[in-house]
Amino acid sequence: MTPLIYIIAGEPSGDILAARLIKALKQLTDGQIRFAGIGGEAMRAEGLPSLFPQADLAVMGFAEVVPRIPKILRRLKETLADIEAKKPALIVTVDSWGFTGRVAKKLKESGSTIPRLHYVAPMVWAWKEKRARALAERVDALMCLLPNEPAYFERHGLKAVHVGHPVLERRGEMGDGQGFRRRHGIASDAPLLCILPGSRTSETSRLLPVFAETAALMADRYLGLRVVVPSVETVSDSVRRAVADWTVPALVVGADEKWDAFAAADAALAASGTVALELAVSKVPMVIAYRVAAMTAAIVRRLLTIKYVCLLNILVDRLVVPELLQENCTPSRLLKELDPLMHDGPERRLQLEGCEEALDALGVGGESPSLRAARQALSMVCINSATTGV
Repeated sequence: MTPLIYIIAGEPSGDILAARLIKALKQLTDGQIRFAGIGGEAMRAEGLPSLFPQADLAVMGFAEVVPRIPKILRRLKETLADIEAKKPALIVTVDSWGFTGRVAKKLKESGSTIPRLHYVAPMVWAWKEKRARALAERVDALMCLLPNEPAYFERHGLKAVHVGHPVLERRGEMGDGQGFRRRHGIASDAPLLCILPGSRTSETSRLLPVFAETAALMADRYLGLRVVVPSVETVSDSVRRAVADWTVPALVVGADEKWDAFAAADAALAASGTVALELAVSKVPMVIAYRVAAMTAAIVRRLLTIKYVCLLNILVDRLVVPELLQENCTPSRLLKELDPLMHDGPERRLQLEGCEEALDALGVGGESPSLRAARQALSMVCINSATTGV
């Protein structure tokens, strides 16, 4: 029987990673493989229908999670029941350890013998290494995006492999910026700001009002300013409603136009996350911003052990990309950091050079990260198939 891989991605960034993994798995098996699980629009495009909407899991922050606990627990129960019914050859959990870690824990407690592979290591070097021990207890193997990560987990007895970050697969590939401007009636010389308020409602609800004021201030300095807002289906409806009242013309586009929008933009204002790497690959200078509930911020500040939150800055251990967080995330501060990035100058050039240095630190050479990840997954499918007859 054609093996079934069950993949769980709890948020849009994981959805993209999982979709690339699915594509690579189909390539390596000539399509002789099946998929089930939980994901978003990118995984659906690769042929995986989600058990339930990914938006039900896309939440971050201690205070933000609390009101969602009943629904999350219900979704956890549904996920475990679906796995039991489908009996996959392998379970791949992608990031979102708050949910996927609970799935792995319940499976272990139930005595499940299905191999469990986790994709994207929790940032134990940024929090506490005891999380590495928890991961080692719940999964059979781990695929890491960063070269320094396997060591943290291997000392706890977990097989950990550095596969690299799939965002590098787009390095050297630029979107069609001029085509994007023509399609949407944006003059070739019009200043264009790309705004990315996040992929969770908890992010967009806090960041969009600040970003709206920032865009209005930018419009006073840049005549004819236009704004493009690439969004994902988990929040696209609420984002469209929010920007409809902005004083600056704002165009909301889907994931299918994201890379063209990046190529067309002069600079970007973005929520902290994977999108920073995508902007760096697209050579778009950026300012990173973030706000969470006050209680969440207080807890995070006590737990974090790193100086920066943006991975680009972490990789080079210096402030290449401005990070304006919590009380520093104000329109006036954002304007001050964005302004010199909108045109060619020393600040813009220095940031782009630093971003290239950070991307170099991610690279491993040879086969693409997605194919390396797919080979690791298939090696575990073969082990399971040999022992269960799948």
